[in-house]
Amino acid sequence: MSFTVAIIGRPNVGKSTLFNRLVGRKLALVDDQPGVTRDRRRHAGKLYDLRFDVIDTAGLEDAAANSLEERMRAQTETAIREADLVLFMVDSRAGLMPDDRTFAEVVRRTGKPVVLVANKAESRGAQSGALEAWELGLGEPIPFSAEHGEGLVDLRHAIVEAIGKERALPEDDEDDETVSAPENAAALIGEDVDDPDAEIIPEYDRTKPLQIAVVGRPNAGKSTLINAFIGEERLLTGPEAGITRDSISVDWDWRGRRIKLFDTAGMRRKSKVQEKLERMSVQDGLHAIRFAEVVVIVLDATIPFEKQDLQIADLIIREGRAPVIAFNKWDLIENPQELLAELREKTERLLPQVRGVQAVTVSGETGRGLDKLMEAVEKTHRVWNRRVSTGKLNRWIEGVLAHHPPPAVAGRRLKIKYITQVKTRPPGFVLSCSRPEAMPQSYVRYLVNGLRETFDMPGVPIRVALRAPDNPFAGRAKKRT
Repeated sequence: MSFTVAIIGRPNVGKSTLFNRLVGRKLALVDDQPGVTRDRRRHAGKLYDLRFDVIDTAGLEDAAANSLEERMRAQTETAIREADLVLFMVDSRAGLMPDDRTFAEVVRRTGKPVVLVANKAESRGAQSGALEAWELGLGEPIPFSAEHGEGLVDLRHAIVEAIGKERALPEDDEDDETVSAPENAAALIGEDVDDPDAEIIPEYDRTKPLQIAVVGRPNAGKSTLINAFIGEERLLTGPEAGITRDSISVDWDWRGRRIKLFDTAGMRRKSKVQEKLERMSVQDGLHAIRFAEVVVIVLDATIPFEKQDLQIADLIIREGRAPVIAFNKWDLIENPQELLAELREKTERLLPQVRGVQAVTVSGETGRGLDKLMEAVEKTHRVWNRRVSTGKLNRWIEGVLAHHPPPAVAGRRLKIKYITQVKTRPPGFVLSCSRPEAMPQSYVRYLVNGLRETFDMPGVPIRVALRAPDNPFAGRAKKRT
């Protein structure tokens, strides 16, 4: 039986640095600025032979009611309730602060086992700060350095003593080798099809987990939408723009299928992103997009299709992800039918590279349209994984050539030999033709649209690579007679 550890403390004591060390990856953003972490983040972690779930939390602060800091504190208190063990961190370099004493009392009242961690102990003069931590009454402070990894052995022994050896080291732990495997996450993205000439097309496997990234401009309602999906206040929300900073993953089950939702920071125009922390947040969001399968682009229905919305959509298409558009805040629209027809026309006109993209009206505030959005996500994911046999493709290309052959360039007709699909996720095709460099892009777009319509591939990027056939006589010297 595993256990859960929550890392709590004042802002800027090193909680996210310790979290990253325990999970073995740089998942949480780390910066010298206090208050970087806002949402609670949960991930599988390990410390030598210990295996557990670890929760990173926002810094505990005294705050006014209904403020952002007060909502952050509520998230941290939820993490404490979910945890079996609390790692209470203090800054041994700065010494004890009044907030340390206040929140130590809060943790003590919960009755949860506590390990007191005196971080930044590598600093000169930090020993006195570590000794001060005895005043909190939470037991012996563990001198530790999350930045340099010093004190890990002592932390391991303290966790075993606090949680109990039977709980910390179960004898029949079968999941020792499957704590955190980035390779497994990458495998979900998909690989090229091994045999491009195979006529047996595999069925769509609905049992496989699905990774969905939710992206959009700041204050479009991304976190509210995810909270509505899972039915709890898992992510921090509010009227302030730019609340989310980290890309937070949330596990969810929809109609028996495992879903991993990634909430991302709002993406502003590049020229407006000046602060280092915001640049880090945007990079974290881009990473989530690259590892997602379907990307839900959340647009504010009251101000849809801003220039930044189109740039985000173009980025997703260039990355080859499967896009789905969610027109959020539909509960604020006064003339829905008229606006819906306008949005459909704009979608087709402004995003021709994914003609037929699924677009759904939703409201994260009221929960309207969520099932329709997930049905659109699954439908798009099916198309993204679609495989067409080589025989069908070449019968189709024969009809295309008979009806509309490629144009002549410099007085010479371009010839197409055959077409085959070499990969899925997104669908990728290779077209064997003479003089690929001379093939007009307009004709390639004509073929892409034909593939989309004939083989029912709406709303996903389609790649077509041109390749010249091998010349068996290339490189041979001309024989003299």
